[in-house]
Order: sequence, then C-alpha cells, then structure tokens
Amino acid sequence: MKNPLKFIQEVKQEAFRVTWPTGKETMQGTLMVIAMAIVASLFFLLLDQFLKFFLELVLKISI
Repeated sequence: MKNPLKFIQEVKQEAFRVTWPTGKETMQGTLMVIAMAIVASLFFLLLDQFLKFFLELVLKISI
C-alpha cells in the first residue's frame, strides 16, 4: 500500500458496487436466526434433560 488516497478511493468505489440487502431481506434473515436459536436451545434443553435422567438412573443403580 503505497498511496493511501488511492486506497481510500478504491474502497469508496467498491462500497458503491455492493448490493445491500433490502429491509425485508434483513428482517427475514433476522427472524431466521432467532428461529434457529430457539430450535437449537430447545434441542439442547431436551438433550440435557434426557442425559440428566439417564445419569440419575445409572447412579441409582450403582448405589
């Protein structure tokens, strides 16, 4: 990087070429992330409860 002004001009030109998402696309993406976070949290909650139950069962048998 020899010329900082040229670099800044190139960055500016590149920013104008970017296709920015619309508000609707942003909202859809946000809702999908929230939905997947809820699904993942429910999955891990159920997995945790199952493993807790199984571990308690094993510990009761061994005592």
